[in-house]
Amino acid sequence: MTFLNKVNSRQLEAIKAVQGPVIIVAGPGSGKTRVLTYRIAYLISIGVPAYQLLALTFTNKAANEMKERITQQVGEKSKQLWMGTFHSIFARLLRIEADRLGFGKNFSIYDTQDRLRLIQSIMNDLHIPSQQYNPQAVMYRISRAKNQVILPEEYASQSLDLFEEKTAKIYAEYVRRLKLNNAMDFDDLLIKPIELFNHHKKILESYQERFRFILIDEYQDTNRAQYVLLKLLAEKYKNICVVGDDAQSIYGFRGADIRNILEFTRDYPEAKIIHLEQNYRSTRAILSAADQVIKKNVNQIPKNLWTENLDGEPITILECVDDKSEGEAIVRNIFREVERLKIQFKDIAIMYRTNAQSRTLEDVLRKNTIPYAIIGGIEFYQRKEVKDVLAYFRLLVNPQDDESFLRIVNYPNRGIGEVAVRHLRNFASTNSQSLSVAISSADQINGPAKKAKTGMINLSSMFEKYRKLKNELSMSELSRALVDELGILNLFKEEGTPEAMARRENVHELLSAISEFAAEQPNATLESFLQEVSLVADVDEWDNEFNAVTLMTLHSAKGLEFPIVFITGLEEGLLPYYNSSLDTVELEEERRLFYVGITRTMNKLFLSWEDIIHNR
Repeated sequence: MTFLNKVNSRQLEAIKAVQGPVIIVAGPGSGKTRVLTYRIAYLISIGVPAYQLLALTFTNKAANEMKERITQQVGEKSKQLWMGTFHSIFARLLRIEADRLGFGKNFSIYDTQDRLRLIQSIMNDLHIPSQQYNPQAVMYRISRAKNQVILPEEYASQSLDLFEEKTAKIYAEYVRRLKLNNAMDFDDLLIKPIELFNHHKKILESYQERFRFILIDEYQDTNRAQYVLLKLLAEKYKNICVVGDDAQSIYGFRGADIRNILEFTRDYPEAKIIHLEQNYRSTRAILSAADQVIKKNVNQIPKNLWTENLDGEPITILECVDDKSEGEAIVRNIFREVERLKIQFKDIAIMYRTNAQSRTLEDVLRKNTIPYAIIGGIEFYQRKEVKDVLAYFRLLVNPQDDESFLRIVNYPNRGIGEVAVRHLRNFASTNSQSLSVAISSADQINGPAKKAKTGMINLSSMFEKYRKLKNELSMSELSRALVDELGILNLFKEEGTPEAMARRENVHELLSAISEFAAEQPNATLESFLQEVSLVADVDEWDNEFNAVTLMTLHSAKGLEFPIVFITGLEEGLLPYYNSSLDTVELEEERRLFYVGITRTMNKLFLSWEDIIHNR
């Protein structure tokens, strides 16, 4: 266990405190990833079988980095470790236990776009006007209810106004339709295991026995559903170790509940509390600035951050006339720092409060030929042409997935218009069938025109053919053959516009991703590929080897670090978002967000804003 020689005394204490509940309060840059990694390696080294460990993170990137480090320390013993994001781990568990909940193991996972389409369809069927009740607002409320473990019946009983009454009706039908489609949304990946454990005590006991040691990274970002899940799993042995920093809790809008970390010792009075306060990342000047910001918050765990690093350079303030001059000032300083410090563009990050702020910055960077990469733009797997092709793959795996079917039924054009789809849906509903099954009886459906019926028969034959080929061809061969038969690559080529060629390239890139996945995973299946891409996060797509300035929102910056950071738009209305009428809880979260941005900085920090008062 030579790796234990690489840590300080407080980190060593956190690594070796393996029995009972432990909370590790880890300040920014204090080596928490190393502690978590070494703690797992230590447990395996002292004889705990890797399959008895459950380690949960918030990004695939963090999980993969930790897995690699653990394997370096303990070798093949780590292979049976259950480690990944909450959603990927519980999706894996649900694949095993889905039949207990009335789902097939091949269930689809619906992302935000899929959920919105389904909610819009339900609202249409229930005659709830989308002009009056915004479908996105409905989706957000349903998601928030699920994160708080509030199911449809309870939600309906708590409804306080007409909007919530309508949402309750949609919510109940949404849950029913998901089950009909053999599909779960992201929130279900946390809700369904709770349902499973509450209704099947023997299964809960088997997983409590299986996961005797539970470790959670970024515990301050957990929501109510994650809290309940962890409480159930840790009930028997109470060997639960949570690592986090309340001062970096910035996802309240997603349902994260800071009380989970602030009140950990209330749930586990016997818990050992270990503070990691030495910062290895930032200069004293930057750490001092961060401390001045965060100490204004009332609701927090007291901590005393310190560093042995140099004082470093003072923070530079850029006071600008407008957003254009702000962008120009940032560019001037980028060129100056690259020349002065002999650094690369990839050593620099520009952070902002909202995505909309990136446009002006992008314009000025392009104008000055500075390469840049955006975290949190339109993610690859959310692009229309990619989602269209993925919908075909999802239907091969899960014929009950009506939302995927509706997405591709007339793409490419088969002459199956809205009227024909309506007749098909009525037929499917009357016969209690999924649309994918109902289309195989196209000749029995009354109403559709001859061309539409021909299109339905051809689509049904194609799916039947590829479902048979699924077990004969490799996933790479199968996906390429299906895309070739669809003819969409030729359609893009014939269109010939730069946009069409970019879409064509994206489909090629998707096929390459499938081939790479098959090559890297010994037991790769189309099902496992679809699960992986449905759980990809923005930061997982970030390439830190590409020599470009990184642009991102402050929310996307968690877990990253850069030698030079610009935080822009520091004016009331942007940061803090909205205005001075924010309540204490919201204002404290805005302060934590600024704190996160400051503490991403290693050497030099720039703060910029428009001088609104003097510009009036």
